[in-house]
This record gives sequence, structure tokens and C-alpha cells, in this order.
Amino acid sequence: MMFYAAAAVAVISTVLVITRSNAVHALLYLVVSFLAAAVMFFALGAPLAAALEVIIYAGAVVVLFVFVVMMSNLQAERSRQSPWTSLRAWAGPAALSLVLLGEFLVVIASRGTRGLGPGAVPPKAVGISLFSTYVLGVELAAMLLLAAVVGAFHLGSRRETPHHRFFEETPK
Repeated sequence: MMFYAAAAVAVISTVLVITRSNAVHALLYLVVSFLAAAVMFFALGAPLAAALEVIIYAGAVVVLFVFVVMMSNLQAERSRQSPWTSLRAWAGPAALSLVLLGEFLVVIASRGTRGLGPGAVPPKAVGISLFSTYVLGVELAAMLLLAAVVGAFHLGSRRETPHHRFFEETPK
């Protein structure tokens, strides 16, 4: 039951990430989606994968996305009021996070005996499988993240150029 509730939260928050027009609101739902995926990993008996999901994705990658939003100045044409301060921006992610908190409290109350998997997977086994069986996937993910960083730098350092030579300023 815990896995299915977390999966429902993940699907709902991911759909809301895709449908939000404000990048900051989409990032809030993205954090909730990553947290729901971590709860699903924990429910399947992979606490290391759940911890890595929270630390790497919900922490580092979302911070990188926030920097990209700040660097590319996507909200320049909108009003300058901070989108973080409105109560409507926090209502949806807070409700979905409360569902995840309820699941977490159920796990704590049952003293961790509600896992769906055969048992906890040790970190050594995860490392061995990542760098032997799944080494191609790990390398592709690393290249994809590198391309994302290069793209974010390119978007952030782009200067405004005139669209026609008649709009260019001439030196005096």
C-alpha cells in the first residue's frame, strides 16, 4: 500500500511538473516527485538508493536547475514579486509532501518491517552491479549530466544581440 501511495504521488507531481508554466513552481513539484521516488525505493528494500535519490537528485540536481532558472532569467517578463512567497505556490507540493510524511511515519511506527522487497541490498552489491553490469548506463548518465551543465552555462552566458544590422549601435 505504501508503494502505491508513493507511486501515485510521484505520478501526480510529475504531471504537475510538466504542466506548470512557472519554472519555480515546476521545480517545487519536481522535488516532491524525487522524494516520492525515494519512498518507493525504500519500500522496495533499497535504503541506499532512497538516500542517494534524496541527496543527489532532490538536493544537487534541483539546486543546479534553480541556478539555471536564475542564470537564464526566465521570469524577467513577469512581475518581480517573488514566486516563493505566495501561498498558492506551496499548497500543492505541501499536500503531496504530507502524504509522503504520513507514509514515513507509518514506516517509523512499524519499526521498518513494511518493506516489499526481499531485504535490504548492501551498498557493496549496488556498487558492484553499477560498475560491472550497468557500467554503460552509468557512463551515459554522466555524459548526459555533463551536457546539461554545458547547456546551462551556454544559456546563462548568452548575450542579447540585435536581430538586424540596422539595430546595432555604431561606434562614434
